[in-house]
Amino acid sequence: MFAGFQKDQCHVNGVDISYRKGGTGPGLLLLHGHPQTHVIWHKVAEQLAEHFSVVAADLRGYGDSSKPPANDHHSNYSKREMARDGVELMKALGFDTFSVLAHDRGARVAHRLALDHPKAVQRMVLLDIAPTLAMYAQTDETFARAYWHWFFLIRPAPLPEALIESNPQLYLRSVMGSRSAGLKPFTDAAFAEYLRCLQLPGTARGICEDYRAAASIDLEHDQADIDAGHHLNLPLLVMWGADGTVGRCFEPLEEWQKVATDVRGKALPAGHYLAEEVPELLLGEVLDFLR
Repeated sequence: MFAGFQKDQCHVNGVDISYRKGGTGPGLLLLHGHPQTHVIWHKVAEQLAEHFSVVAADLRGYGDSSKPPANDHHSNYSKREMARDGVELMKALGFDTFSVLAHDRGARVAHRLALDHPKAVQRMVLLDIAPTLAMYAQTDETFARAYWHWFFLIRPAPLPEALIESNPQLYLRSVMGSRSAGLKPFTDAAFAEYLRCLQLPGTARGICEDYRAAASIDLEHDQADIDAGHHLNLPLLVMWGADGTVGRCFEPLEEWQKVATDVRGKALPAGHYLAEEVPELLLGEVLDFLR
């Protein structure tokens, strides 16, 4: 995986962010989701690197990046702090401006990054999410059953952390294998890497704090932007899985049109894990848009 890429760490915003970098050309930041790492991009990274300087980063709390302690307001894991991690990482690597391709939790970070640092982001692709505030506001039984982990992980410490740490492989298989495609999209090497990182000290805490922030301080930040009339003012492409929960329970394109001025989007014939389920289709859409 990631032939021709260099793996390294960079100290930014008070944490160490682990990343792989490869290719040449304009900067492209890749951000992953839960409960995974930057390895989600292993089926598309080498092709993207033919056109871009690709930086695939592990979010704080995930992978080999730092897992800072929690605080009372969960601000250490707010999407605002995670977004600052990404901006400072790209700047440290020589990119004052760049594009972003992001999935799941990483797409929520990217949403905040483009709001807080509009001059840094040129174009953005978000995969299989609707805006966080809209998803919480429109939660129904179907969504709650499918995304049970949203409500499990925000329970007070240490219960969710203890249950994850008691059997990381069971947790990984339960979350990833319960989607429409089961475990088929994940290669043995990728799954082994997800499991290795989930077993690292502090990862369970990082995951839970990510979700606790999303259900508290992140919603406050999102509502403040809506109240102030702030929109995403950049070319935005949103895609979701035709067989996934987001497309079933929400109208992703309509929800993004409420918070962005230049947005287009479509469903792809997949479930949640687009980059691992339909990598060639995803590449075609992303390259057309980003170039």
